[in-house]
Amino acid sequence: MRKYLYFVLALIMFIIIHEGTHALVAVAFDEYQTFVIHPYGMEVILKTPVVEREGIKWGFISGMSNVVTLLLGYILFLFRTKIKTVRNRIVNTLGYWMIIIFMLADALNLSIGPFIYGGDINGIVEGFGINRYVIQSIFFMIVLVNRELIAQKLLPLYGIKTKHPLFQSWLKLK
Repeated sequence: MRKYLYFVLALIMFIIIHEGTHALVAVAFDEYQTFVIHPYGMEVILKTPVVEREGIKWGFISGMSNVVTLLLGYILFLFRTKIKTVRNRIVNTLGYWMIIIFMLADALNLSIGPFIYGGDINGIVEGFGINRYVIQSIFFMIVLVNRELIAQKLLPLYGIKTKHPLFQSWLKLK
């Protein structure tokens, strides 16, 4: 039960940071209206209806949360050895899950997510005028690179061995 608790806490922290960044950027552009809590997570409600949204600010409102969470994931990854050596089990287990979630969740959100539910990519496409498939391709490459970093560097650090092909190294990096 405890191992799932750490995963859930890391997921909650991810959602708060992701949605909180949407809210902060929306406040900066005077677009924030409210937060709504759903059974599956939180959502920032903005003043302008979706069909009326145009301009670069929507790229920032939609995309900055993805950039922030990915950067936090990379920062945590860089400090993975220090996180692992902390004698507090909560810190090192929570750190493990945060690294995985922060490095993969938004990369998946912008690469595979649009095929299923749309999401942040719509505002990024509208705001920056970049082709959706270009964004999806870039973030799919990020998923693959991050997955490889996790498989080669994080899982061995935590002594995790698996035969599952999604969690084994596909490349030999030094």
